[in-house]
Amino acid sequence: MTQHRIKSLQCLSPSGLHKMAYKEWGDERNAKVLVCVHGVTRVSDDFDNLARELCGEYRVVCPDVVGRGRSGWLRDPQHYQVPQYVSDMVTLLARLDAETVHWLGTSMGGLIGMGLASLQDTPIRKLVLNDVGPSLNPEALARIGTYIGEPVRFKTFDEAAHYIREISLPFGPHTDEEWNKLAADVLKQDKDGQWIRNYDSGLASTIKAPTPESIRQMETVLWAMYDAISCPTLVVRGAQSDLLTHETAQAMTSRGPKAKLVEIPGVGHAPTFVHADQINFVKEFLLQ
Repeated sequence: MTQHRIKSLQCLSPSGLHKMAYKEWGDERNAKVLVCVHGVTRVSDDFDNLARELCGEYRVVCPDVVGRGRSGWLRDPQHYQVPQYVSDMVTLLARLDAETVHWLGTSMGGLIGMGLASLQDTPIRKLVLNDVGPSLNPEALARIGTYIGEPVRFKTFDEAAHYIREISLPFGPHTDEEWNKLAADVLKQDKDGQWIRNYDSGLASTIKAPTPESIRQMETVLWAMYDAISCPTLVVRGAQSDLLTHETAQAMTSRGPKAKLVEIPGVGHAPTFVHADQINFVKEFLLQ
């Protein structure tokens, strides 16, 4: 059975309650749970193909991180930060009654997974980090930050889909049908019928141009988190990624959890897990 269910729960931030929606696949009584968390401007629907493939083995749970997709928005945008997201995921796991989970996180979703996996008594037993690590290229962060805050509107879906395709070219080769789904998942119409991106533009306020000092501070924190992880870890890197360098990915194989590394040729930031070869890397790691 591959039918999914859309559910939601309430989470708490310093400025009040907010809704977090999630997409659930497979038998909800299955104690084997796989949580899949998307990147900064993406949504739970990114994992549809992977979830269909794995929902016979797992209860696959794909949340829309607050501020995106079907989830609510935070009253104070300054709380769009990894600690808030980790807190929300702990609430989600309580709702799922999941004592242990496997975790797949793309970019931001990987940072959330690192944060949770680094804690004492973490429920994460296997961790997949998709094109993200403790050192992040500042030029790539600046590139991502530039388009997040752009107030773009389009008269037609085709125009909007073309825009999403252009900013997402590092995802690598996809068919026209696949590109249209990748676009449709993150677009919606506003009250005037214009096509806009399906996230809170307030996200941009927390993604500031990095300074050398802020980068050093961030990397110190992220490496400490990574070094505290003890569960088996797989790093999937787009071989042309501008966010996760080959050097950082290699360093991740020799410290902390000593991750296994897979690099995917012809792909930048980040692999989408739309295609069978990418899904199989994850499937083999999780089920071995």
